[in-house]
Amino acid sequence: MFKILHFSIIFLFFLACGGEKDPAKLFSIQLEGGNKFQQGQSVAVTLKNKKDLAIDRVEYSIDGKVLPVKDGKITLDVKKLGNKELVATVAYGQESVSLFKKIKVLAKDTPEIYTYEIMNTYPHDPAAYTQGLEFRGDTLYESTGKRGRSTLRKLDYKTGEILQKVDMDKSVFGEGITILGDKVYQLTWQSGIGYVYDARSLEKIDTFNYGQSKEGWGLCNDGARLYKSDGTEKIWLLNPETLVEEDFIEIVTNKSIFNKANELEYVDGKIYSNVYQKESMMIIDAESGAIEGVINFGGLKSKVARGAEWDDLNSVLNGVAYHKERGTFFVTGKNWNKLFEVKILKK
Repeated sequence: MFKILHFSIIFLFFLACGGEKDPAKLFSIQLEGGNKFQQGQSVAVTLKNKKDLAIDRVEYSIDGKVLPVKDGKITLDVKKLGNKELVATVAYGQESVSLFKKIKVLAKDTPEIYTYEIMNTYPHDPAAYTQGLEFRGDTLYESTGKRGRSTLRKLDYKTGEILQKVDMDKSVFGEGITILGDKVYQLTWQSGIGYVYDARSLEKIDTFNYGQSKEGWGLCNDGARLYKSDGTEKIWLLNPETLVEEDFIEIVTNKSIFNKANELEYVDGKIYSNVYQKESMMIIDAESGAIEGVINFGGLKSKVARGAEWDDLNSVLNGVAYHKERGTFFVTGKNWNKLFEVKILKK
């Protein structure tokens, strides 16, 4: 008898705490048009009151930002796009509960189409399985991949001469690089570890482990933070001192969320990113994640000789570096024998 009474008390307590007061049993968020919207879109919103409770106040928010209701609509004016959670905080009587609805907030505009003009062509090591490119002054740094053949190197971009080279451990697959201050940061693909080098000597001075990111793909920086792609829709923002993944943006078009960002380069608030295994590059707003432009690099690959290292599946466009003084981009590919200096033009 005591056991039955004890169980009944627990059951009634559960109902009081999580049953009748379960927010999903009291209210639900209703949005006009499903769950996929665009940045700045005004959306009709209602709160379904399942128990006909006397509601004192409802407040809607995304990422902690309150979205005022006007004429029964909220405007999805958010800083960062992608997968979001719309929160409704409902006050009724002496109680307050929060409800959550998963939505996607996409870019407002269709990406613009860009093309390129070749300014110069330079020799490039066809044995280099290019994963990352970046300039420091007039010196080109390159990271190459494949296990047992991964390197970090300095190049004379005009001649293709390797000025300095460090061979990576044979167990790792080298990936993207970026240079901030006097340090070179380099990723590995699936080992969950990155390396930090002295930019002058290429001496390895530190290592770091990945956090929530899945893999190591591309790296760039804005002078204060590192941006890291990992093969998903996310680009992670890392503290350059602690290498902790402190935040992320998600890559989106006006139609969908995108997950093919590879090698990265940051220029004037935009991230230029190779599209994995495609002859194209994205121009991504570094704050919102919106893909604002797509550069069609079709035709470059046909200008490259197919040497002994050539692999039809993997010898694709990869590697982008911006030369600040020249105001041009340098692009190449995995096992390409040429490095192209190009200007990017709106089509």
